[in-house]
Amino acid sequence: MRGKLWKRFSPFLSKRYVSTCRNFSMSPSSSGSVIQPWLFVGLGNPGEKYQSTRHNVGFDMIDAFAESQGISMTALHFKALFGEGMIDGVPVLLAKPQTYINLSGESAGPLAAYYKLPLHRVLVAYDDTDLPCGVLRLQPKGGYGRHNGLFIRLKSVIYNFRKNREFGRLRIGIGRPPGQMDPKAFVLQKFNKTGRERIDSAIKEGADILKMVVTKGLTEAARLANVEQKYKHLVSHDEQF
Repeated sequence: MRGKLWKRFSPFLSKRYVSTCRNFSMSPSSSGSVIQPWLFVGLGNPGEKYQSTRHNVGFDMIDAFAESQGISMTALHFKALFGEGMIDGVPVLLAKPQTYINLSGESAGPLAAYYKLPLHRVLVAYDDTDLPCGVLRLQPKGGYGRHNGLFIRLKSVIYNFRKNREFGRLRIGIGRPPGQMDPKAFVLQKFNKTGRERIDSAIKEGADILKMVVTKGLTEAARLANVEQKYKHLVSHDEQF
């Protein structure tokens, strides 16, 4: 029956939708069950002006993971730079919303809806001043975060997930602004040499963590990854990077 319906309606569907359904939704695993894709979304701001800034480490994470897996990120799909690939037989979708960071949900929400993904198959990577520079934290789910910038950013994502918070997060520590520095100015600056080295190292670790999410699942990956990250970079939040 499904085969007949597919032949009947496929001429009217977009090429991307037809390709996606054939490769992902309609590809059973060796056990006969359908394999659901993972959607990894990195947050950041588009444009050369914001490249390599603290706010764009979510973009950096997706770029590093895409490069490690040979996935091209040149397509534009639902207001995001987009790529798709397979890892150990599991479909993976990668997205970098081009909406500016506080409106990222306008891209992430429609993407998850288009591919009919439950939110436990979605992970969002973003910068976090509540973690020391270069420290990663993988969470199966969570809230908005404690500082206002993170609240605004994730509010858009959560709102476009129909106010559901049951999606995974990869928090990328960038440290706190020094003294009385405006947090908005801090996140839009580039790292100093030491900070850049720590972030580059963390990005490589994060790419391995994302692969582990695909192969082991989010809960197990969080258990393993967070143990390694727990005591890394025991420095004061006031130290500037």
